[in-house]
Amino acid sequence: MKVLHVCSELYPLLKTGGLADVLGALPFAQKDIGMDTRILLPGYPQIVAGLGETQVVTEFHNFAGHIVLRYGEYQGLGIYVIEAPHLYQREGNPYHDANYNDYADNYKRFALLGWVGAELADGLDSWWRAEVVHAHDWHAGLTAAYLFYKGRPAKSVFTIHNLAYQGQFHYRHLAEIGLPYSMFHVEGLELFGQISYLKAGLYYSDVVTAVSPTYAKEITTPEFAYGLQGLLTDLSESGRLVGILNGVDEQIWNPTCDQYINHHYKPKAVAGKKKIKQNYRLISICHNNQTHCCLSWLLV
Repeated sequence: MKVLHVCSELYPLLKTGGLADVLGALPFAQKDIGMDTRILLPGYPQIVAGLGETQVVTEFHNFAGHIVLRYGEYQGLGIYVIEAPHLYQREGNPYHDANYNDYADNYKRFALLGWVGAELADGLDSWWRAEVVHAHDWHAGLTAAYLFYKGRPAKSVFTIHNLAYQGQFHYRHLAEIGLPYSMFHVEGLELFGQISYLKAGLYYSDVVTAVSPTYAKEITTPEFAYGLQGLLTDLSESGRLVGILNGVDEQIWNPTCDQYINHHYKPKAVAGKKKIKQNYRLISICHNNQTHCCLSWLLV
């Protein structure tokens, strides 16, 4: 099975949250059990530098300008990178500038990510074609919409890592990203009068997953649905929304080799753990082992 993950982060090359951790583990685990898995990423400076040598797959012009699709490998896993310096070679983090202002063209930057993800299921790379396209969070949400518009050349999966971030943009941008206005309605891309990239992923994907069974239930309630309760409830009742608990990567979260702790120890060796607590002053410096609590506040 050929699986393509479409995402905006990959640990340890680029990380702003837990999304990167999942992409730094799940595709590699799939590869280990024999699946032909690859990842598609925007060409951020950190990604390009960490990936090293790549080769050109194809070049093209579309709504986002001149684009080069490159391919390389990271730890034995195939990685596609979208080379578009005018969109991705910027200071700040992947989503906003150094002053925490969202980039004004985010609608185009992440529409391109979804567009390329869909095209990789329809022959953009003449040597490899995705059979399942797995998109992650709103940044990749349009992938499923483009697949739908192209006649569903592959199965689609969408994972909700954080429902609060929905990627909403003015509907006038539809004409700029190659999608028809006929898809802008309640049973489609529309959410509160805007395009919602996250809703696109929810509505048009074959299967939607959440990061735990509990979270999958929570997001069907008014308190946690962020305006999407009706759609999420329908997905849940039809069996298209499932919760899969994120696991722990024992290659990283392992006290015998963790690079972020000063004293390594075996999981059952309490003495080693005590040294770490002492190092970070988590154990009282009082020799009588008494614990002293202090409640205070600061007035500004």
